[in-house]
Amino acid sequence: MGTKGSSRFTPVIIAISVVAGILIGTFYAKHYGGNRLGIINGSSNKLNALLHVINEQYVDTVDMNELVENAMPQILAELDPHSTYIPAQKLVEVNSELEGSFSGVGIQFTIQEDTIHVNSVVSGGPAEKVGLMAGDRIVKVNDSLFVGKGLTNEKAMHTLKGPKGSQVKLGVKRITEKELLDFVVTRGDIPQNTIDAAYMLSEDFGYIQISKFGRTTHVELLNAIAQLSHQNCKGMIIDLRENTGGYMEAAIRMVNEFLPEGKLIVYTQGRKYPRMEEYANGTGSCQNIPLVVLIDQGSASASEIFAGAIQDNDRGTIVGLRSFGKGLVQQPIDFSDGSAIRLTIARYYTPSGRCIQRPYESGNDSKYEMDWLDRYEHGEFFSADSVRLDKNLRYSTSLGRPVYGGGGIMPDVFVPRDTTGVTSYLMEVSNKGLLIQFSFQYTDRNRAKLNEFSNEVELQAYLEKQNIVEQFVRFAAQKGVKRRNLLISKSRKLLERNLYGNIIYNMQGKEAFIRYINQDDATVLKALEILERGEAFPKAPETTKGEEENDNREKRTAQVYNRIKDPARSFHYASVG
Repeated sequence: MGTKGSSRFTPVIIAISVVAGILIGTFYAKHYGGNRLGIINGSSNKLNALLHVINEQYVDTVDMNELVENAMPQILAELDPHSTYIPAQKLVEVNSELEGSFSGVGIQFTIQEDTIHVNSVVSGGPAEKVGLMAGDRIVKVNDSLFVGKGLTNEKAMHTLKGPKGSQVKLGVKRITEKELLDFVVTRGDIPQNTIDAAYMLSEDFGYIQISKFGRTTHVELLNAIAQLSHQNCKGMIIDLRENTGGYMEAAIRMVNEFLPEGKLIVYTQGRKYPRMEEYANGTGSCQNIPLVVLIDQGSASASEIFAGAIQDNDRGTIVGLRSFGKGLVQQPIDFSDGSAIRLTIARYYTPSGRCIQRPYESGNDSKYEMDWLDRYEHGEFFSADSVRLDKNLRYSTSLGRPVYGGGGIMPDVFVPRDTTGVTSYLMEVSNKGLLIQFSFQYTDRNRAKLNEFSNEVELQAYLEKQNIVEQFVRFAAQKGVKRRNLLISKSRKLLERNLYGNIIYNMQGKEAFIRYINQDDATVLKALEILERGEAFPKAPETTKGEEENDNREKRTAQVYNRIKDPARSFHYASVG
């Protein structure tokens, strides 16, 4: 009887034991088992779990938002050098650089002696409308003192920019007035041009300098072309030196102006990004005009798409130094908090099939960004023979000319850097910012007189009679740079070039400055020489029979690989910045 009674309760006892075991096991696992959470069954869950554990159990209080903000750039840096994170507070500023305008007061300024000095006011802009003038000092913002050692360009720009229609009160010191002047400025849209200069370099040939590839660049280019065409332009120089890129779509539209219908401009492809090809549609306004494109080590991404398309299609001559070497395409992805990432989703390839992305190590951005120093020390800026090209990445243009992938665009005509006149004195005064300081102060003291000259030629002629270099040397000596007559004599031409150029820029703007600098720019002069000799259109190379067979085979392969599928292009807003 007793045995039967106990067996009747056995299932209940077992069930209670199992539940108790689960509870006890869970307790010990949670508190003594090293927190091996069951949700950690994948990498993404592992990251979420890590943040959860830190938030719940870390010894000190942690600002989780700050932790995530700091971690985001580090994670993306492990992918490639161009996948980046942009915090919410910087996104508007980053985007405005390429969007063609921003909202602000409309002044160009420098910070001298811990004070904002107005270099110039935007014509028709908000500042000009209320009466601000070049030479004014902004010392107060919204009745608060806005000077001192803590004043930076970033802080000044953040304060002066703001939503369209918003107001800012500026307290201004003007040399001609004893009392402080107050101006209430209503912020408005300030155009941000991406073409810095467009003018006739000679009677027959025009010059266009493009600083970046933004949303408005194609329209700006059309206006520049129309301006030059009106002056009977017979050939053109497109200057892309130090142009770090921008929107891929802008580069494609611009190349389209120079290529005949059906020519491949660029194609992109990635692991999850299907191959997409862009072709010239035949509507270009400059399909037959002689063309020279200038590049250097600062020409990157969209600049290289432009130069690569011109070079591979044998449409023009590339002149200068080897370009940066960025062949990765970034896609903007926005987050709900206003921040964003620029994630690399594909590589782009020039018409010959080459990717010009230079090698990189994930997580080693410093080495990648300092590649220019390695090039300099290797002698690449001074001799074409010092340029290291990967012979295993040899491709052919449409005419069979050899081009190479894996490290930027190598120019057709190499122009070395000229170091004549560079001395330790010049480097010292330049690195200390004394050339810029003196130029601004000279401009400020003599603004009334300098305003009498209508162009850079007249202003240069006046400056040449003012013994500017001697005035500068005395200024530099007061700032602690010892006078060294032999070095000053050797660097005199470069000192004049820098000082005159800065003063011209301060008084007459960027295009006047570019006109002045281009007068003796070796790369510009070489491009002009090519145009004058009628050598802008490349010619097929002379080859031996064996080389010709190899070139023909490569050419046939390229033709098959780059077959035309659809001459009607579509444009995509992937950023290549």
